[in-house]
Amino acid sequence: MSRPAAPPETKQPNSRLCFACGLENPVGLRLAFYNQGPGRVISDAIVPPQFQGYPGRAHGGIVAAMLDEIVGRTAMTEDPDHFMVTAKLEVRFRSPIPLGQRLHLEGSLVRRKGRFAWAHAHVRLPDGSVGAEADAMLVDIDTLAGDPVELGWRVVPDGDPVA
Repeated sequence: MSRPAAPPETKQPNSRLCFACGLENPVGLRLAFYNQGPGRVISDAIVPPQFQGYPGRAHGGIVAAMLDEIVGRTAMTEDPDHFMVTAKLEVRFRSPIPLGQRLHLEGSLVRRKGRFAWAHAHVRLPDGSVGAEADAMLVDIDTLAGDPVELGWRVVPDGDPVA
C-alpha cells in the first residue's frame, strides 16, 4: 500500500552525514529540499569558498553533487522513505557557478518504469539563467545500508538549530 502524496511545498527529510543534505556533516553543503508537488523539488544553495574550482567559481564536482542529490529527491515527493540511487548522470555546464551567491535548484521527475525513473534538474544563477543542468536515470534500491537511526533521516523545521 502506498502512502498518500505529500502536500505541496513540504520539506523533505535530511540525514546526519550525507555530503549534500547532512546536517551534522562539518564539510557538507547542508541543503534543504522542498516538494513543489508530485515529482517536483526545489532547493536554494550558497556554495562556500572551500568548494572553489577556478577562483570565485564552484568546482564542477560540487555542482554535479548538488544536481545528483536533487534528481534523486524528485522520486521522494510522494514517499520520503523511497530511496533511489543514480545509475547515470549527465551534467551540462552552461556557465560558471559563482561562490557565495544564492543559487536556485529545481528538479523534476520525468517518468517512471518499473524499478527505474528518469529526472531532470538545473541550477539557476542569481540572474535567473541556467548555469548547469542534468539528466539522470535512477534505480530503486532494495535496502538502505546502515541503521535508520544512524542515517538520521528526519525533517528538521526551518530555523531549528542542529547539534
